Amino acid sequence: MWYSYERMQPIGKQIQALRKKANLTQEEFAKRVGVGLRFVRDLEQGKSSVRMDKVNQVLEFLGHHLEIVSNHEQKNIPVSKN
Repeated sequence: MWYSYERMQPIGKQIQALRKKANLTQEEFAKRVGVGLRFVRDLEQGKSSVRMDKVNQVLEFLGHHLEIVSNHEQKNIPVSKN
């Protein structure tokens, strides 16, 4: 499955910060996570099209996860149950 999203950069920068906090180069990080170096570079540079399964693999390695929250939940607006 492919994911394309114009605001991917913030998550890429967060992952980059976590990688650097772990004192890992992009190459070391890619090897430990089990993804390609190109993927890590693309992710950290905020490329708009990355594979979500690989993003989740990276996040799992870092002890994080993605959570999808609807606009209704963010604004505490009750969701219609029609």
